[in-house]
Amino acid sequence: MRTMAGLGSELPSGPVAPMLLSWLTGLGAGVIVLGFLQKILYPYFWDDFWYLLKVVRCGLRMEMYRLKGELVTVLDKFLIHAKKQPHKPFIIYEGDVYTYQDVDRSSNRVAHVFLNHSTLKKGDIVALLMSNEPDFIHVWFGLAKLGCVVAFLNSNVCSISLLHCILSCEPKALVVGADLLGAIEEILPSLPEGVSIWGMKDSVPQGVISLKEKLSTASDSQVPRDYYVASSLKATYLYIFTSGTTGLPKAAVICQLQSVMGSAGLWAFGCTSDDIVYITLPLYHSAGSLLGIGGCVELGATCVLKKKFSASQFWNDCKKYNVTVFQYIGELCRYLCKQPKREGEKDHRVRLAIGNGIRSDVWREFLDRFGNIKMCELYGATEGNIYFMNHTGKIGAVGRTNFLYKLFFTFDLIKYDFQKDEPIRNEQGWCSHVKKGEPGLLVSRVNAKNPFFGYAGNKKQTEEKLLRDVFKKGDVYFNTGDIIVQDQENFLYFWDRTGDTFRWKGENVATTEVADIIGMLDFIQEANVYGVAVPGHEGKAGMASITVKPNKSLDLEKVYEQVVTFLPAYACPKFLRIQEKMETTGTFKLLKFQLVEEGFSPLKVSDPLYFMDSLKKAYIPLTKEIYDQIMLEEIKL
Repeated sequence: MRTMAGLGSELPSGPVAPMLLSWLTGLGAGVIVLGFLQKILYPYFWDDFWYLLKVVRCGLRMEMYRLKGELVTVLDKFLIHAKKQPHKPFIIYEGDVYTYQDVDRSSNRVAHVFLNHSTLKKGDIVALLMSNEPDFIHVWFGLAKLGCVVAFLNSNVCSISLLHCILSCEPKALVVGADLLGAIEEILPSLPEGVSIWGMKDSVPQGVISLKEKLSTASDSQVPRDYYVASSLKATYLYIFTSGTTGLPKAAVICQLQSVMGSAGLWAFGCTSDDIVYITLPLYHSAGSLLGIGGCVELGATCVLKKKFSASQFWNDCKKYNVTVFQYIGELCRYLCKQPKREGEKDHRVRLAIGNGIRSDVWREFLDRFGNIKMCELYGATEGNIYFMNHTGKIGAVGRTNFLYKLFFTFDLIKYDFQKDEPIRNEQGWCSHVKKGEPGLLVSRVNAKNPFFGYAGNKKQTEEKLLRDVFKKGDVYFNTGDIIVQDQENFLYFWDRTGDTFRWKGENVATTEVADIIGMLDFIQEANVYGVAVPGHEGKAGMASITVKPNKSLDLEKVYEQVVTFLPAYACPKFLRIQEKMETTGTFKLLKFQLVEEGFSPLKVSDPLYFMDSLKKAYIPLTKEIYDQIMLEEIKL
């Protein structure tokens, strides 16, 4: 053992020591200066570096799958966890705990019911209409074990819209939750004869098979892997309905590649297997299913599932179940900020919140009030081929880019004509890039590396989402329909949506669908639907400008009854504007642009205006007093 004196005797002496000391001092100073310059010139270098490493790692994983010809799917990952950690909680729902083994066995029962009592085979489509509950996952995974493609139906849609969704995905079977059987009864006579209907209830209507009854005697043994092994990254896995930017809901094709990439989202933001993730978002959306449930499966984490978001119960649930991560949309955070203040609001274990659509002012208020929670904002369309993640936590940004990121995802922001509602092309027919700081339409290159899989059975709607010959002959880009701004630091900000759609209460509203429902009334000549900005709310509230047929009179009671009967609550127009005639100058889209600009102010609009009063269950005249209350956020929309 050496003494301190012995060690000291080995250090350089004479003229060498000062030189070495000087060199080390210079090196240290250089490192400090470089670090200082990096923070000034490239403040997000390390954030970008570590994030890009994760992107590269995910890309390498996909490439290995391709080269080996063997894909580890979300279902495969779940089965691995069910074997390695069978007794770990996977889902916590209304106080009940469902372990990985429990969910595995329950989904096996579902698979065996359909194996023994139906003709379903690999590749068949099964529509699923169910609220947030464990059975949603049991049925989803059970059908996946048969190699079936599951189509998630929006549990808010009803009547004509629901029928349209079911018919458009051409299912062999439809599985319905106990609380939604009433919605199916109405359209049962209109469903094709070849579609078998299964209800998750002992007592079901005539023409419906009780899935719950058959589950009670079904085997929970493992299903042979031959039934569900994925043959390709491009094999269809799910259909998820989206309004997109045009028309009625469309069944977006979700392949195995998209599901695996989506499941990596929580991991990319820093979640681990020790996290407890709170999901209040609907599972029929990609955020709840692919990112939420799929993300928990990827990590082997625990999910606290809520049937429906409750602002008053939110923090109590977080404390009760030791939640560390929750998913959000902007409206959710705003609702939480609107709750009465209570003591101990920062007394929780939540460290991350992952989602999209939160306004900058709500973001700041949320952090001030509820503590040091990292808000992980992201951007992505269900059917899209471009994704952004705000990995730095910069308030207001939906993501960040740089030249390295664009090597993986080729996207551009192009000039857009808001009045004509189309990209601007120059004399040669090419589109142009916008400058930094200017709003532009986000388009993403479609190629073998970043494919666009389109919509089920509808080539026309798939083609409508593509822009061709954008910068050169033969190139193809996915049109996101979103206007984005890129600042000087390469942060990206959501600016607005284009096309015949707007977003309200976290849902996309297709204006043509709403207009068609209103137009079914025999006294309506024309209906023009659009979204208008309302203070204190994310997205835009629905407004309909309508004209009445000659020799007919407006019946507001029938208008109210029509929209609440045939449309989900978020799609019902909050405001009506009654015009004598639609303007004929310019195009119809130009007319809509002008209507949006004029909004719902009685001071700007001379036409009669009406407001949907949820308490009176009627459209009432929009007076200046009511308008002022809406602007001051005194009336709840």
